[in-house]
Amino acid sequence: MSKQLKMIPKFSNEAEEQSFWETHDSTEYLDWTKAQRVVLPNLKPTTKTISLRLPQHLLDSIKAAANSRDVPYQSLIKVWLQEKLHSH
Repeated sequence: MSKQLKMIPKFSNEAEEQSFWETHDSTEYLDWTKAQRVVLPNLKPTTKTISLRLPQHLLDSIKAAANSRDVPYQSLIKVWLQEKLHSH
C-alpha cells in the first residue's frame, strides 16, 4: 500500500521555500523511489570573490610556480586549496 503524499505548497520566493524545506521532511511530499538521475552539463559552480592578504614573497613564489606550469596563479591557488582540502 502506497503512502499518501502531502501537497507541496506554493512559495512566493526562494527564501520562503528554503525555510520550508529546512523544517519539513521531503519524504512526506515526494516519492523518492521514482526519482531519476539527471545530468546538468552546463551548470557551473558559483564563485565568490574574496580578498586574501599574502606576504609579497609568498605571492611571488606562487606566481613563479604558476608561470612554470603555464597556468594563472589564481587557478593554481584554487587547485592547491582543493588538493589540501581533500587530503584531510
